[in-house]
Amino acid sequence: MDFIHQMEPWIGKEEKEALVQYMESGGWVTEFQKTNTFETTIKAFTGSKHCIVVNNGTISLSLAALACGIGPGDEVIVPNYTMIATPNALKLIGANPVFVDVEAETLCLDFHLLESAVTTKTKAIVLVTANGRYPNIDIKKFETFCKNNRLILIEDAAQSLGSFFPDGRHMGCAGKVGSFSFSTPKIITTGQGGALITDNDDIALKLRCLKDFGRTAGGHDIHDSIGYNFKFTDIQAVIGIEQMKKLKKRIKIKKAMMKLYNQQLNHLDGIHFFNQDLNCTTPWFIDVMVEDREKLMAHLKKNKIGSRVMYPPINEQKAYQIKGDFPVSSSVGRKGLWLPSSSQLTEKQLSKITSTIQAFYYE
Repeated sequence: MDFIHQMEPWIGKEEKEALVQYMESGGWVTEFQKTNTFETTIKAFTGSKHCIVVNNGTISLSLAALACGIGPGDEVIVPNYTMIATPNALKLIGANPVFVDVEAETLCLDFHLLESAVTTKTKAIVLVTANGRYPNIDIKKFETFCKNNRLILIEDAAQSLGSFFPDGRHMGCAGKVGSFSFSTPKIITTGQGGALITDNDDIALKLRCLKDFGRTAGGHDIHDSIGYNFKFTDIQAVIGIEQMKKLKKRIKIKKAMMKLYNQQLNHLDGIHFFNQDLNCTTPWFIDVMVEDREKLMAHLKKNKIGSRVMYPPINEQKAYQIKGDFPVSSSVGRKGLWLPSSSQLTEKQLSKITSTIQAFYYE
């Protein structure tokens, strides 16, 4: 059996055929009609009023913050467990990320720690729905907290396409703006890419201007505001449209994969799974807390199986180096591990992965 990577993109013949057809049709390559179709597809799936796609999921967060009026010197609360793009997107526009620890059961922002983190400079909260999970506290309490404290709620739902809150809303729809990523490891991919969803007409218009040099529409050079070039391409959109057609099937696959891993490994003393409501949410990766992580990774690699260390706590990253007490995210930095999570893994491959892990802990 070939080496089993922790994650591989899944691009099929449909994407290849669609790209060939598009190129032969004389498509404009830059964002145009196919991009509009891709945005419409995402709107329909998430139930949002507006969707704006951009060049990547980091820029999407920066633009979300800018469109919401966040700027230099403003403080924005972010979880200490997240991909570093979350705080970096704020640093890019001069805002200051303030780190708060996460829940041990979900790795989402710990609501009970928010109040003490808010200052007179706090402008917004970025809720990261880690691995498609929602926090233990009802999302409406986050919304109410933000409203009562005059804070903006932004959702970093980069890992959450296909995941819903218990009230039926797709993740990304609770905040003033929600952000998704289509980078290579995601459940659907366009290589790079990001999307912003919102029900706010003014925010949507600001986002479209910000990504396109400050003009309200393409085809002219009249600029009513400062803007930049963070546009998508129709080539990416062609891939994205075909990927979206496969999303519902991949959601079923990801949920079944999580169930299988849980059934086969949850009884082991050395492995702990997070709370994943598979009725509402779709896991992006199979994430676990493990004892003897480095030894297990070496054992897996020896058996031609890849794995990946989960995000270390942001405050301890050399790029930030901020003192503080963050026990949960620090623990994830020591024990968190992503197991092979590609949607196209076969039953034979999954059996090999789980049996190899069982053998490690039974030795």
